[in-house]
Amino acid sequence: MREGNDEVNPTTHQPPQMAKANGIELCYETFGDPSAEPLILIMGLGAQMIHWDDDFCRQLAARGFRVIRFDNRDIGQSSRLSGGKPLTALEMLKLRFLKIPVKAPYRLRDMAEDTVGLMDTLGIASVHLVGASMGGMIAQEIAISFPQRVRSLTSIMSTTGNPKIPPPTREAMAVLMAPPPKSREEFLERFDKTWKILRAGSFPEDEALDRGRAERTFARGLNPAGVGRQLRAILASGSRKERLRTVKTPTLVIHGTVDPLVHPAGGKDTAASIPGAKLVMIERMGHALPIPMWPQIIDAIDKHAHSARANTMH
Repeated sequence: MREGNDEVNPTTHQPPQMAKANGIELCYETFGDPSAEPLILIMGLGAQMIHWDDDFCRQLAARGFRVIRFDNRDIGQSSRLSGGKPLTALEMLKLRFLKIPVKAPYRLRDMAEDTVGLMDTLGIASVHLVGASMGGMIAQEIAISFPQRVRSLTSIMSTTGNPKIPPPTREAMAVLMAPPPKSREEFLERFDKTWKILRAGSFPEDEALDRGRAERTFARGLNPAGVGRQLRAILASGSRKERLRTVKTPTLVIHGTVDPLVHPAGGKDTAASIPGAKLVMIERMGHALPIPMWPQIIDAIDKHAHSARANTMH
C-alpha cells in the first residue's frame, strides 16, 4: 500500500461510527475518498463487518470507491434485538421435508431496509452493492424491492432461497448448528476450526491471521441469540427465485467451486434467475474470501461496477 498524505491517500480509513437506520442503530466504517462512487459491503450470517478484511476494503477503495462496511442488526456493535428461540433440528426438518416455514422476529426484507436506511442517513441515493452469503441474499432483496437504490449488484457465495439447491455438507451444517462457545478460549478454538471447514482447503496466509481475527471478533462482542435470529430470518424469508426475474440491475454472481455451506448450485441458480447476470466460478474457493483469491474477486467487482456505470451513462 502506498504511504502518503491522508488527503490524497485513496484508502483512508475512517473509525467506526453509529448511524440510525430503519429504527435501529448500525455500526459502520468507511474506506477511501468520501466523494468516490459508494460501494456497500454486506456480510453474512453471524459475521461482523470486520470479516470484510481491512486490506480487502483498502484494495477496493484504491480502485476508486468509497467503501462502506457495517455490522448487520444483531451482530457486532449494531443494535441487538430480542425474541426468537434457538432453532431446533426438528424445525429444520419440518422446513426441509414438509415446507413448514420457520417463525422469525424479522426477515431479510427488514435487513434490506436497514441497509437502505443506512444509505439515507449517509445521504447516498444509490450504491454498488456487494453481499456475501446472507449478505448476498440481503443485497438481492434490495435489488428486488429498492431497484432505484442499486447501481450494480454483486452476489458472492449466496443463493436464491430455492429449496431445490443441495444442502450444506454435514461438516458445514455442524458448524452452523453448533451450540455457542462458553468461554473466550473455546471461541478462539471454534473460530479456527470453523474457518478451516468453510475455506475447504489450506490457506496459510489466512490461517496465520486467524488468531488475530478471532480475538478482534471476540473483543467487539458476541451475540449468539442474534445469530439465531439471523438464521431464522433466512429460513422464514423463503425463495426469491421468481422475484429475481424482475431485477434489471447489472448483476455479477461469484461463487467458489468447493463451497461446503452454500452449494455451488446456489450461485449458478442465482445467475440463472437474474436476467443478464454474469457468473464467475472461482476454482478452489470454499465459503470464504481467502487472500489468494482477492485479486480475482476485486478485479471482477471493479470491472462489473465500472461497466454498469458505463451502461447507465449511454
